[in-house]
Amino acid sequence: MRNISFLKQSGVNVDKSLEIFGDIETYNDTIGEFLISIEDKLTKLKGFMDAKDMANYAIYVHSLKSDARNFGFEELEQIAQEQEMKSKMNDSYYIIENFDKLAQVVLKTKNIVKAYMSDVDKLSTEKIVSNTDGYDSKTILVVDDSNIIRNFVKRIFSDDYAVGVAEDGAEAIDIIEKNKSNNNIVAILLDLNMPKVDGFKVLDYMQENNLFEKIPVSIISGDSTKETIDRAFTYKIVDMLSKPFNNDDVKRVVEKTILYQNMK
Repeated sequence: MRNISFLKQSGVNVDKSLEIFGDIETYNDTIGEFLISIEDKLTKLKGFMDAKDMANYAIYVHSLKSDARNFGFEELEQIAQEQEMKSKMNDSYYIIENFDKLAQVVLKTKNIVKAYMSDVDKLSTEKIVSNTDGYDSKTILVVDDSNIIRNFVKRIFSDDYAVGVAEDGAEAIDIIEKNKSNNNIVAILLDLNMPKVDGFKVLDYMQENNLFEKIPVSIISGDSTKETIDRAFTYKIVDMLSKPFNNDDVKRVVEKTILYQNMK
């Protein structure tokens, strides 16, 4: 279908979303990943709800909120925000009572995306750098639990650099460990709020191994509280970029981070 008026008539704030993506082509190239992402996150959220694991529930529903905001799905963004607040308060009763409402809005959102994208099954199969071995070319490492963010960065820089990805801090530490003896990681973009092992654990690893001078790091985070910012800058990071951000924001921070290494 690819009809923007259909999205607007369905209540999608396309204009706000394009402030992030820059143009409708990038939006179209990425929205299929959003569809996969919300399906995956809803499955994981149900598991955390059943286990009454409100800490990880809060992390994933925050990521769902951010993805919904990026693509202009404000109804999903609002209900995810409410659930994030309640899960941070450890209110599992509220989450259980309102999970079906979240699931219904996710289903509604999925149906809108599927109607918009007649070729939704023709998603890009372009390869992203594997982390099984050390990198053999200049690589930007993106550490974020959102595949949308990871692929957004990849689209911006893939003509000039390889782009490696990690879904959480544990995977990132493994990749850094395998590459700390070479100079192929030219920059790391690191999210702080991730499940399992968060970004601060990665920063601790970098500090304990004296790697900040060798591998420059900039932060990308949806948490812009003073406490988080102050804590992040106790490490030797280059810069910090708050979500939501747009194409130009990402390019500026990554180029600044790479320049930091080139000046050494």
